Order: sequence, then C-alpha cells, then structure tokens
Amino acid sequence: MPADSSPGLAGETPARSASRRQRGPVTRQPRASVTSAVEVRRSTRRNRTVSAYREGDRTIVLIPARMSEAEEQRWVGVMLDKLAAQESRRVIGDSALTDRAERVSGQYLGGRARPASVRWVTNQNTRWGSCTPAEGSIRLSHRLQGMPEYVLDYVLLHELAHLLVPGHGPRFWRLLEAYPRTERARGYLEGVVAADRLPHLPAAREE
Repeated sequence: MPADSSPGLAGETPARSASRRQRGPVTRQPRASVTSAVEVRRSTRRNRTVSAYREGDRTIVLIPARMSEAEEQRWVGVMLDKLAAQESRRVIGDSALTDRAERVSGQYLGGRARPASVRWVTNQNTRWGSCTPAEGSIRLSHRLQGMPEYVLDYVLLHELAHLLVPGHGPRFWRLLEAYPRTERARGYLEGVVAADRLPHLPAAREE
C-alpha cells in the first residue's frame, strides 16, 4: 500500500474506545474528501490505524471508514502536526544540499550547471535563493527548510539556471520548462508570501 512505503509517513492508532462508539458496520464505498490540499481517504479495511504521508503538494490522511466526522477532523490535525515534526527533523545539511543540486542539474540541465558551493543562509528573508555566477555559489533561504521537496528542487533549479543565464529573459525561463512542477512550486511559494502578509488577528479572550 502506498502509505506504508511513502516518505514522510506518520502513523497512529486511535484509542480503542473511539472505534467502539460507531454503530455497526459501514456498507457504503470508501470516500475521499479534499480540503486545502489535504485529502482524507476512508477505508473499510482499516479498523484502528490512522496514517498520513505527503504526495506532491498534497497530504494524504488514511482513516477507518467508520470514523465519525468529528474524529476525522481531530485526527487530521494530529497527523498534520506529526508530519510537520518529522519533516523539521529531516533538514538536510549543506553537503547533502550540494549533492541534491548536482542531481537536479543532471536531471534537468544536462549537468551543465556546476555550482562551486550550495549552502543554507539565514539572512535572506525577502528572497528564496540567490546565485553569484562569477563565484559559482548558490545560497538558499533557511525558510525553505521543511517545505515540500518539489519546491526545494524548483528553487535549486532556478538558481542553477542562473549559472548558465544570469538574467530572467526568455532563455532563462526556457531552461525551467524541463521541470514539470514549475508552476505548482511557484504557486506554493506565492501562497506562502501571501499568507505572511495577512493581518494577524489578536487571540480570543478566555471568559
């Protein structure tokens, strides 16, 4: 089953009392509901376990078919938190980042872009990455850590392309056409920027 072998998998077993509250077997076909890039899949083959994994820019949460709507909402929140915690512990270092850049260059640029260095930096809060072609150096903002891998690969490809074409003219964008998730990754990053600009509402007072 995909959930058992997917990277970023999180699993839990709900309390036994939760399943006992259900009223008899459910005969309807398993359904899927999609909300804000989270897809919940109900399965009649699942009796107790809940698991979740990343699939592209979506999060798949697998739950027992008999679980109530309230339990579904609660477990989706639990599994999103677990996945985020797992991903935060898997931040790759500079050396692994350099290896990743070399793989991206080989896959989408024919290996023509060969950076001298690729590293994380914490002083880039208004851009996701930067490149100095004369030095062959690429720097990525630490804010990318924990984001989906396809987003990280897009930013790496963007900066690698600058080693071949310094500006953002037609030649530059043609280099990125080989990457199948360019528009999706750009949409993800634009969404992050838009969310940062939203006003922060004051916390509600407790009565």
